[in-house]
Amino acid sequence: MAERVRVRVRKKKKSKRRKILKRMMLLFALALLVVVGLGGYKLYKTINAADDSYDALSRGDKSNLRSKVVDMKKKPFSILFMGIEDYATKGQKGRSDSLIVVTLDPKNKTMKMLSIPRDTRVQLAGDTTGSKTKINAAFSKGGKDETVETVEHFLQIPIDKYVTVDFDGFKDVINEVGGIDVDVPFDFDEKSDVDESKRIYFKKGEMHLNGEEALAYARMRKQDKRGDFGRNDRQKQILNALIDQMSSASNIAKIDKIAEKASENVETNIRITEGLALQQIYSGFTSKKIDTLSITGSDLYLGLGAKKTYYFEPDATNLEKVKKTLQEHLHYKPEESSTDSTTSDSYGTDSSGTNESTTTDGSTSGSSYSNDSSTSSNSTTNSTTDSSY
Repeated sequence: MAERVRVRVRKKKKSKRRKILKRMMLLFALALLVVVGLGGYKLYKTINAADDSYDALSRGDKSNLRSKVVDMKKKPFSILFMGIEDYATKGQKGRSDSLIVVTLDPKNKTMKMLSIPRDTRVQLAGDTTGSKTKINAAFSKGGKDETVETVEHFLQIPIDKYVTVDFDGFKDVINEVGGIDVDVPFDFDEKSDVDESKRIYFKKGEMHLNGEEALAYARMRKQDKRGDFGRNDRQKQILNALIDQMSSASNIAKIDKIAEKASENVETNIRITEGLALQQIYSGFTSKKIDTLSITGSDLYLGLGAKKTYYFEPDATNLEKVKKTLQEHLHYKPEESSTDSTTSDSYGTDSSGTNESTTTDGSTSGSSYSNDSSTSSNSTTNSTTDSSY
């Protein structure tokens, strides 16, 4: 009898253990389903938001300077960021208030960043008369397509991808990531875009900015002795800070909300699959790894009397060096554009971008952007006088 009792006790113990194990497995499975479900929901929302932002260029996915579409996961490519100012035109035919070209090498995980002054005097891609105007007029003339093609001609590099963002989108994204930290170069103030009677004050040193403050920080130029150059540097500073914020664990966890906010005021031809792949490639990437380039040049006034219009005339020597630096980073040769440069498969050491000393001869590069006989000043900083804009 004693042996039978022992067997029954053992069977009961085994049965209890199995029940406990089953419950634990069931709870684990439910927890896993919740996590996967949330992750799937986040991915679904992110993809939906990205689909809302996607807008192809008229030319398609391939730059006219390439023979085939570049594989962003394997080969160097470029992105043109366009900050669109349309508050003065109530959303119609706005101008590109900022133009930033970024080239990326996914294999070496390097990045170069160039800001193009908005008053830069160029020939627009769609202009067959040979006349020149400010580069920021390209967007009002032909939108993102005209702007992309004009930048391609100006820098002699393919622009593979683009991103446009208006002021509302700019503020929303920065607010969604929790604001950004910047190093303010000097004390100044700027009016708010929300309320013109409101002034936003900036003090030299480290400051944490929300969306409204960051926009004011990026827009100011009249109190900057360096004019548009100083403003361009602050815009690049904001982009660097945003990159650092986006790479934080807390913001990666809420990528769906960030994408949802961005989709309302952002357009891009970067597909969701490409974006996710880039996020993995550049995981942990910080602004310290970004090589910043600059275009130097001189002031130029054209017109008669009080109707003179201000332009920024790029220095020929500096512009050629900037072009070469970007071309080498992209492993792209202009003369081989029809065959998509075979050097794109060889990843040698690329040259680092350096800011060359300014020469103020008033000439332009040997491309179609030649200077005319108009007189230019010897200033290397951008004037704040601009009657046309």
